[in-house]
Amino acid sequence: MAVLITSGLVCWQVGAVGTWFPLANLPPGAPGHMVLLSDGTVMVQNNGNTGWYRLTPNASGSYISGTWTTLKSMNYSREYYSSDVLRDGRLFVAGGEYGTGGANAEVYDPLANSWSVTSSAGVGFADSESVLLPNGNVLVSPVSWVPFPAFVTMIYNPNLNTWTNIGESRAYQDECSWVKLPDDSILTVDDNNTTTERYIPSLGQWIVDRSTPVNLWDPNNGEIGASLLLPDGRAFYLGASGHTAFYTPSGNTNFGSWAVGPNLPNGYVMADAPSAMMRNGKILFVCSTESSHSPFYFYEYDPVGNAFTQVSSPTGGLSDGRVISDATSMVDLPDGTVLFNDTGTQLYAYVPDGSTVASGKPSVSSVAWNTDGSLHLTGTLFNGISQGAMYGDDAQQDSNYPIVRFIAGGNVYYGRTYNWSRTSVQTGSAIVTTDVSVPSVVFSNPGNYSLIVVANGIPSDQVTFYGPVWVDFNYSGFQFGTFSFPYSTLAQGVSAVASGGTVAINAGAQPSDSHETMTISKPMTIISVYGPSTIGH
Repeated sequence: MAVLITSGLVCWQVGAVGTWFPLANLPPGAPGHMVLLSDGTVMVQNNGNTGWYRLTPNASGSYISGTWTTLKSMNYSREYYSSDVLRDGRLFVAGGEYGTGGANAEVYDPLANSWSVTSSAGVGFADSESVLLPNGNVLVSPVSWVPFPAFVTMIYNPNLNTWTNIGESRAYQDECSWVKLPDDSILTVDDNNTTTERYIPSLGQWIVDRSTPVNLWDPNNGEIGASLLLPDGRAFYLGASGHTAFYTPSGNTNFGSWAVGPNLPNGYVMADAPSAMMRNGKILFVCSTESSHSPFYFYEYDPVGNAFTQVSSPTGGLSDGRVISDATSMVDLPDGTVLFNDTGTQLYAYVPDGSTVASGKPSVSSVAWNTDGSLHLTGTLFNGISQGAMYGDDAQQDSNYPIVRFIAGGNVYYGRTYNWSRTSVQTGSAIVTTDVSVPSVVFSNPGNYSLIVVANGIPSDQVTFYGPVWVDFNYSGFQFGTFSFPYSTLAQGVSAVASGGTVAINAGAQPSDSHETMTISKPMTIISVYGPSTIGH
């Protein structure tokens, strides 16, 4: 065992695996379920209650040294429930095996810091699984309480705030784990069974697929482990029986094929426990010796070498004596680390070893301004090659959506992405887009920034982005080309802007006009913000 000491903190590392770092600051309350928002911050629930907190990275982009703030509380308490970040950046939650929210769903708006209860679904939610569909709607299998039918599947439309009952799945989805495949179908291994089925979005229904070659369920407690999509396109199921299995898809309505995977080490099982697909293509996961979920152990699975490697506990030694619950969660962070919560007040970041998976690297081909001052980005692989982290039916931590950061002088700023054109995984060379709000400090100040798109911790190459040079024809005072101290003539803006940069005309106060004659010879973009502007006659 090698011991790494940094800043007075001790981190343990064994073999060619990653390194644990404790977060420098503790959350205001008892941390529980964790979700990454599209602005790069992390929402963390006050375990099982209505309260929520936000973890914001520091100025250099470090979550390990990040800070905490308190957010608006939910209307209902929830524990073991569905959660998904919507295409507009809001957070959807539904149900709860425990708490007061089992019969309803809510949506959190990070811009307004407010929660709103959705329209009634007409059913209750218990151990419900959920996933974002290609059209931005949310698929939920409620596992409803009596007298509601247990097999019913619901779809929530966040734009219309409506629910649709699409009928029943073939089998009970209680305690199941869903995997989003590259063809957008959703794979599940049916409750306490070897039968499998997939939801086909284009058909709007479930279809039966081939059976698993081994039993993945714990027959005594009806639990199954996590399931994740590997970089090579196979789905990997970690079983509560100690077995594992691979599923190779063959496309939409065609049957896939199953193969037996390696058994978990030392007779361990993976029953209702967290895991994460890391930026290096390996899986970090938690397992235990029995269904009591305590103590638990940490391992990495390398799909290339088809091997498990044990990882030391972040608390020291080889095991953690706490009990695994939905609060024992993981989430992929934009800096390539994995945030981990073991139900104690201390959270940890796991820094993977090695390089990122080349097949998961996003690429930015163009950056254009929208009329409202936001950006429209075009490129490939903005949604990553997996859903990210996975717990199962008790909690979902999908983060297969673009995160955008701007870097200048060592400072890191995150924009809020929305209107993602795809919610898929492993989109390959397909062109995808997203809109992103420009951070206020970048929007207000001229300068040279590096723009990077991140998907599940894997960054694109840097693209040069210029903060706009501001012009306000109605302004008089000190003039530096910033939003607060803009130039008063277009000629000044044109002279000051870098080649390929942007001049932003603040047309918020009308009339806004200037009579100037000039020749523009260098390439630039001229935009009008907060109102229309006309250049030329």
